[in-house]
Amino acid sequence: MTAAPVPGLEPAFEVEVVLGPLEDHGPTRRGHRRVVPIVGGSVRGAFDAEILPGGADWQIVRDDGAIEVDARYTARTADAAHVLIHATGVRSGPPDVLEALLRGEPVDPSAYYFRTVVTLEASSTELASLQNSIFVASAVRTADRVTYTAYRVT
Repeated sequence: MTAAPVPGLEPAFEVEVVLGPLEDHGPTRRGHRRVVPIVGGSVRGAFDAEILPGGADWQIVRDDGAIEVDARYTARTADAAHVLIHATGVRSGPPDVLEALLRGEPVDPSAYYFRTVVTLEASSTELASLQNSIFVASAVRTADRVTYTAYRVT
């Protein structure tokens, strides 16, 4: 039997997502739902684009305080190509750290776990190859934004 290749990581692009005020939707059949509007930002690296307002992170807050992230937002390149960015993952940590993040206080990123899987959907042939890869990221949450470097899984 032939062994599968061992995946590696190569830096692909950096993202800065600007967030609007959190909307607490309360308990639902899926769990405690929160929605965080995405109002802007930028992507730099494998492609350069501005993040458009209108996306959001549809979060579920689990009983243990961890947050299931499900963010979808659109970026537009200078030549008007659109890229849908879908980031799913988890943010977890000690309760006091998660509460500090919720209050918008500065927190050392090593004090919590925030990882996502990022997939892309592109409208242009120049960016089509991005759709054939999976990206992973270690993210940082501040009062009004999320930043991360996405790494292509080779």
